Amino acid sequence: MKAWTVEAWGTPRDIKLADVPVPEPGPKQSLVRVHAAALNFFDVLMIAGKYQVKPPLPFSPGCEMAGEVVKAGAECAFAPGDRVCGQPGWGAFGEYVLIDNDRTDRVPDGVPMRDAAVMPVVYPTAHVALRRRGNLQPGEWVLVTAGAGGVGLAAIQLARAWGGRVIALAGGEAKCAVCREHGAERALDYTQDGWVDTIRDHTGGHGVDVIVDPVGGEVYDLALKVLAWEGRAVIIGFAGGTIQKIAANRLLLKNASAAGASWAGSPKKPACSS
Repeated sequence: MKAWTVEAWGTPRDIKLADVPVPEPGPKQSLVRVHAAALNFFDVLMIAGKYQVKPPLPFSPGCEMAGEVVKAGAECAFAPGDRVCGQPGWGAFGEYVLIDNDRTDRVPDGVPMRDAAVMPVVYPTAHVALRRRGNLQPGEWVLVTAGAGGVGLAAIQLARAWGGRVIALAGGEAKCAVCREHGAERALDYTQDGWVDTIRDHTGGHGVDVIVDPVGGEVYDLALKVLAWEGRAVIIGFAGGTIQKIAANRLLLKNASAAGASWAGSPKKPACSS
């Protein structure tokens, strides 16, 4: 089969399309023909050897996908022909990939594979950030940084579905427009000065109750300035390249909290009920 392959740590431009053996499923695994795979920032980190998980070289990246089961292990929960999506850990950027039972879900009829490919990681990450760690309540204000990214768009959609009022940050007007198209009532360019004051004005001085932040660094630091009383500032990642030193005084003065949210790093799938 063909697969994009990482032979040495580097950038996405360094990966190669190679011929590799089709893997055999273990007892509790499916061999899935990949129809669609998602592209995420953590894929870039994994290719560079900077992610918390470092696969043995060589390997094929790609951590979430959707496809059709073509072969099943003896104790597999799925059968050839089943439409599934899953989180293989890596390997989704190939024609076929192995996925464990507990990292696989069925794709309902009528759901396009390209939509299903973002369900294993992106939407659960947003779910955990908003509900489990952010404790979002109907009517609360939500600030989503990097709103035009995968987790950002998922967070905008889920927050709106659960009754939140969403403000998004993104880099440039084109990305801000994408945020508005997906449900943000206000989208601001965080590369321009003044967005902190604009958020204060837009919320009538209340600030935001939940921050969902995949960016880190200065963006997170500034976002804390508009965190509301007993707000929750949820950390998803550090796509901006800098791990912030949290201004704990801002949390103290607002009886607020900072929390981390990780789906991929969970020891097992968290129960995500609506």
